[in-house]
Order: sequence, then C-alpha cells, then structure tokens
Amino acid sequence: MSQPAQPAAKGHVRNKSSASRTARPRASTKGPLDADDDPLSSPGTPSAAQASPNTSLRQGPASPRERQMASSPVPQIGETHRKDFSFLLRPEIYHPLTPLNVPLAFRNSPKQPDPRGQPEDLLARGHFRAAAIAAVQELTGSGAGPGVDSHDAKRIFDLLYTRLACLTLIDATPLAAQEVKALEDLNSVRTYVDEATGEHLVPWELRVLNVRLQALGFGDPRRAVMSYHDLAREARERIAKAAARHDNSLSELWKARLQELGIKVASALVDMDDLPGAAHQLRNLRGRGDPRLELSRALLWLQLGDADSARACARSCADDAETTEKIILALCDMAESEYEDALAKWQALRAELDDEMVSVNAAICLLYLGRIVEGRDILEELVEKGYSSHTLLFNLSTMYELCTEKNKQLKVKLTERVAAMDESPAGWERTNADFKL
Repeated sequence: MSQPAQPAAKGHVRNKSSASRTARPRASTKGPLDADDDPLSSPGTPSAAQASPNTSLRQGPASPRERQMASSPVPQIGETHRKDFSFLLRPEIYHPLTPLNVPLAFRNSPKQPDPRGQPEDLLARGHFRAAAIAAVQELTGSGAGPGVDSHDAKRIFDLLYTRLACLTLIDATPLAAQEVKALEDLNSVRTYVDEATGEHLVPWELRVLNVRLQALGFGDPRRAVMSYHDLAREARERIAKAAARHDNSLSELWKARLQELGIKVASALVDMDDLPGAAHQLRNLRGRGDPRLELSRALLWLQLGDADSARACARSCADDAETTEKIILALCDMAESEYEDALAKWQALRAELDDEMVSVNAAICLLYLGRIVEGRDILEELVEKGYSSHTLLFNLSTMYELCTEKNKQLKVKLTERVAAMDESPAGWERTNADFKL
C-alpha cells in the first residue's frame, strides 16, 4: 500500500534542518548617504562586507601600508597623481647592439667613448651607438649609475627619444620599430596626459617619430596616415588656442608642425604606393615660403615623377631663399636626365658656397657623363675637408668599385681616414654599409 504522507515528512525534515542551521549575521550595507567609518580611507578601500569571514565586521583603522595596497589606482578628485612608467623600464624591451657591423678602424680607435658616459655627452661628440646603449642603461638601471625614477616622465621620454632616434641613425631602424611597440597607444589619456595641466607628457618629436616606427613595426602603413591625421587635428586646435591668446610665436610653431605633418602624410602615401593620393595631398598643401619645407615638397614631387610641380615649389620659395630655388631646379634637371644642364647649375652653386650636398650631386652628374675620375676627385676632396656623410661615403665607395677590382683595399683605407677624423655632433662612428663592405 502506498504511503502518501512520506513526501510531506521529507519536506518536514528539510524545514527542520533549515531551522537548526546557525543564523548568519546580516552583512552591513551602505547607502549613498552613509559615511565611511574611517575618514582617512579612500573610496576604493574594500568594505567590511567583503572582508574574510574570520574577521569582525568592524575593524580598527588600517595601517598605512595596508591602505596603500588596498587603494584604488584612480586618484580622488583634486588629488595630484604622478604617472608610473615602469612598464617602459623593463630590460627585455630593448635589444643588444652588436659592434660587428662597425669597421675595425672605428672599433680599435682611441676615440671610442667610455661606456659609462651620459647620453647627452655622447650625442654631442657624435657617438650615436654608444648614446643608444647609455640611454637603455639609464632606463633599465643596468649601468654604473642609478636608474631613472619611474615617475620622471620628462627624463624617461627624453631617453626613449635618444634611443629610438640613434637607432635610426646607425641603420638599426628595424630594432627601433620593435622597441617602440612598448609605448602602445600614445593617444591614451589615462597613461600619457597630465591630469593637472591636460598637457601631453610625451615630447612632440617622439610622438612624430613613434608614428613612422610603429607603422613599420606592425607592418601597417595605413596606421601612419591615420596617426598623422590625429596629430594634425591636435595641431589645428593648438593654432586656434594660440590665436585666441594672440600668441603669434606659438601659432607659427604649430603652423610649421602642421605643414610638416602634411608632407609626412604624402610620404606615407608614397610608401603605400598610393601615388595619386600623395599627389592630391601635395597639391592641397598651402605653401608658406619656408625653403626647407618647399625643398621637401619638391623632392616628393620628383619621387612622383612630376618635375614641373617640383619647379613650382622652387618658385614658391621666399625671396631670400634663392639658393634653395637653384638647388630644386638642378635636381629637376637630374630627374629628367639633363646632366649637362644640372652640372652647370651645381658648378655655379659650388662657386658660391662650400656645401657637401652640392659637391656630391656635381660628382654624380660627372659620373653619368662618363667623367668618373673627375667625380671621384671631388668626393675625395670632400673627405679631405672632413666631410663624412653616408651619401658621400656610399657614392665614393661606388666609384671605387667602378674604377678598380681592388676596391676593397681602397674602402678599408677610406674607413681609416674617416676614423681618424675629429668627433662631431653630425656623427663620428660609421657602419660597414656606409662603405659597402
């Protein structure tokens, strides 16, 4: 026979077990109008309801160490908060620099600097590789001196700019493109903007360099175009604010930066093989008569194969920039293979001024005209005068290759001559690539 009372009995047993369970004290709760028990505790301090079951609901004031560890990373309103950039000081971010790509004449030179030198002193003497190493040693604290404070934003970003710029100068741009990834997104307000002043903590030069290097590091040239436009938007806002304050000098500074960004956008479009887009960008740029900027525009037009537009840049130069106008016109002749006309212009400029770039271009014209010995003499004369740019050394090494089969001996002797030169802020140490070794 069935027993219908059995389910009710089971329910009665369950209720009895529930009644016999020890009552749990009600956790304290806070409403929006309740004040904290500890007037010194921060809003981020865990409430008593989140404490361990073995602790009482009301505790005494926490120790300063406990409050520091339990505090929220978000500061209170009006509280000054120094940014922590320790994530940029990790040694694993930075790559070691090998001296194997440096010619022996430089490695064994008595001019090799003290590895414990300051980056600023090394830069002033033209030791870019040593300055890059010294910057990392100070960033990571791996050198003889103390490391940089993780809250010292100005010093950290100065050292980072020194490191990345020096890597590009010593033909180590791929390493710079990898290391710059540690900066992540420089548009992050939480990380890179001063909460008190609203100013960006990263110097403008580093922000511009970061755009190109991150585009290379991530293999996305479109990233550069978008980032340059972000910087341009900020530059326009700065121009408007400076104009409202009638600060003409600051306004002119940001206008020049905006113009440079426009040229960099066109250059990035060329790197993307978007030649129509680059041409459209260059046409829409407003010329300001600055000879340096007009020369940059002309070079981009020549890279696009438009010599007529490059000549228009020469006509846009200011009245006191006659030399720049002549240089642009000579470059246009070279771009159209008019080497006789270009040589005449370069020789006229050589008679007016002692300039390395002018003489190198004259030597190249002589090379294309079959007068290689004359061109080689001009380049060797520049070396005797103390010039040693990458363009000069590379072209002279090329002429050595065209003149004789024993060109390696001439190149090695050239490294010894350059290594014997005085130190200069323009750079002293060279790499094997400069001499085509």
